Amino acid sequence: GTKKKAACPGLGLFYTVLSAFLFSVASLFLKKIEDVHSVEVSAFRCVFQMAFILPGLIYYKTGFLGPKGKRIILFFRGFLGSTAMVLLYYAYQVMPLTDATVISFSCPVFTSLLAWIFLKEKYSIWDLLFTLFAITGVILIARPPFLFGSRVAGIEGSYTDHLKGTIAAITSTISAALTLVILRKVGKSVHYFLSIWYYAVIGLIGCVIALFVLNEWRLPHCGKDRVLLILIGVLGLGGQIFLTKALQIEKAGPVSIMKTVDVVFAFILQILFLNHLPTWWTVGGALCVVASSSGTAIRKWRQSVKEAKQREI
Repeated sequence: GTKKKAACPGLGLFYTVLSAFLFSVASLFLKKIEDVHSVEVSAFRCVFQMAFILPGLIYYKTGFLGPKGKRIILFFRGFLGSTAMVLLYYAYQVMPLTDATVISFSCPVFTSLLAWIFLKEKYSIWDLLFTLFAITGVILIARPPFLFGSRVAGIEGSYTDHLKGTIAAITSTISAALTLVILRKVGKSVHYFLSIWYYAVIGLIGCVIALFVLNEWRLPHCGKDRVLLILIGVLGLGGQIFLTKALQIEKAGPVSIMKTVDVVFAFILQILFLNHLPTWWTVGGALCVVASSSGTAIRKWRQSVKEAKQREI
């Protein structure tokens, strides 16, 4: 029979833009929170994830531990995913919003490199070029003094905090890339609700332990911070839902490309609500990272389309 037409063409891309907007607003609220450690914010985010996923686990009867042969892999998925979240939240707090956002968007490039190392996927000269572009963008954002001199403009606070935020953002990106490699390895053998469950549970346990070790656990001292914490959890959850919906009805390539609008939202929100104009170094770094990430997404998309046609033949 004839194929059924999509109910609304472009709906997946709209979901992607909406997801990017929700994530960007959540990042803005994180910048507005006072005297709440990034680890504590991450703990609240994990609680919201667990509250949403728990009914799904019960409905789909997946269990809470998963298949015996996959539990170690799921543990590392949860550990790396939650680590990426905590480090990115820390980067948001100590460096400009646009800088942290741009660095996080180099994830597809590092994913290709790590997939070549661990999964033996193809890694061409184009992938190497995109990797070098992404590294160049990160250097333009970090602006190390031995390359740019001792007077570094356009940063928040001290350069030490800026450097710590840059290291945290890069480590977060690599952790997120490793998480994607693990998810590729697992494939569809584990329900995605169970994968998110491990992410939330391990993240919450790790955050609580870290808060007691750092002696940073305390309730927000004012109503505004409490409201912002709830909004961050709700917006982060909403962004995750819309991104998942987008990937269900649209190819991964167009979604990855459209998701770069998150960088645009970060620039707009930083200028409008944080009164912080991005430097030309940040703009240049953003162009390098977005170009490399988009190039990687387009290449993977074309490769998957080509392989699909070969299977049909």
